[in-house]
Amino acid sequence: MTHVTLKQLRYFDALAREQHFGRAADACAVTQPALSMQIQDLEASLGIALVERTRNGIKLTPKGEEIAHRAQRLLNDVRNLVDYAQHAGGVLSGTLRLGVIPSVAPYLLPQLLPLLKENHPDLELHVRETQTHVLTDELIEGKLDVLLLALPIKNADIETQAIFEDRFLLALPKARKLSGRVRATKEMVEHDRLLLLEEGHCLRDQALTYCSLQQVDDVNTFGASSLSTIVEMVSAGFGITLLPEICIGVEGRAREIKVIRFVEPEPSRSIGLAWRRSSPRREDFMALAKLVDEAGQASLKRGTATISA
Repeated sequence: MTHVTLKQLRYFDALAREQHFGRAADACAVTQPALSMQIQDLEASLGIALVERTRNGIKLTPKGEEIAHRAQRLLNDVRNLVDYAQHAGGVLSGTLRLGVIPSVAPYLLPQLLPLLKENHPDLELHVRETQTHVLTDELIEGKLDVLLLALPIKNADIETQAIFEDRFLLALPKARKLSGRVRATKEMVEHDRLLLLEEGHCLRDQALTYCSLQQVDDVNTFGASSLSTIVEMVSAGFGITLLPEICIGVEGRAREIKVIRFVEPEPSRSIGLAWRRSSPRREDFMALAKLVDEAGQASLKRGTATISA
């Protein structure tokens, strides 16, 4: 009788992701020989070769690729089973691992966290802040439960819920003279030095898409990973940038910048939640979405007085 253990599947799942025995062993907090032995036992139990050892690491065999996909689904089912048992007692109770992108976290969490604490005191929250592609990988791998980010997310295994629209605004040095209550246009962006976050941030890609900039010769990223750094550069007169409206209440304070709206239709991004389609915690995520909406509206209201047009 074929005997396959969850430990073997977890180790093989780590190896499939890392493509290296040493890194997979580190991810599983075991020694490399221990992990290698479990993989060999799994291959023996299944009667097929899962891995090809190469000079630079490993490569999954065609059957290994299929087993890796099936193992990931099985492990997710086990996590979902545990999730269901642990959270059957109430909405947003127990542990919740929340991933948030950097262009959202500093502007929504200050309003969201107190709401969570007040409405769901039994919730044990863990927050992970990083770029979208990392968060989605960790969500699929079961390392995170739900993401708060800009939509859309194109993955058949991920379900999403849009919550509110976050409009983009043009930020310029305060010394820049504008006639009347002017509205920003794409042409204003095209003829100036555009400062954006470094590659990998979805906000950068959204700004470039709106401005129809196919090449980025006039775009300067400075390797910046925070909007605060970009705003300081604008304030000092080194260029202009596009800012999401939720950040204006924070980034627009005591800064030598002016912020104006774009002409209709105003560019925007959709802020929402994403979770594994197989997760049993949809009720939790819908409750979270309501609080995110409340926090979002509070963040948008804070920046209203700073916007020039």
